[in-house]
Amino acid sequence: MIQRIMLDDILQPVSHYCHAVQANGIVWVSGLVGMRHDGSIPDSTVEQFDIAMDDLNACLKAAGSGLDRVTKVRIFMTDISERASINPRRIRDFGDHRPASTLVEVKALVDPRMKVEIECEAVV
Repeated sequence: MIQRIMLDDILQPVSHYCHAVQANGIVWVSGLVGMRHDGSIPDSTVEQFDIAMDDLNACLKAAGSGLDRVTKVRIFMTDISERASINPRRIRDFGDHRPASTLVEVKALVDPRMKVEIECEAVV
């Protein structure tokens, strides 16, 4: 059985997808960005990262999982030189749990003000 998860209190998808999908004990969370539910985007990469991680955590909880069950995380940044600024947040959010990880620089995200996007897989 496939469960498609849409949350009302985070940014709604800009295209034809859902926030997360859970099937056979695995959760896939769509790319989440640093835009608040009201459409505002902070200038700071760290603040955008925090918003995306809060939304990621909300999606995981809705699927019956959590940050401590993330097996793989992918982070896309428009400026890789800011990687060090988000590392303390990654340590705070994941704690002793260290998921497999990919972090890449991309030319742009869906809105030119966006600096970071995060997606992940987790187990239930």
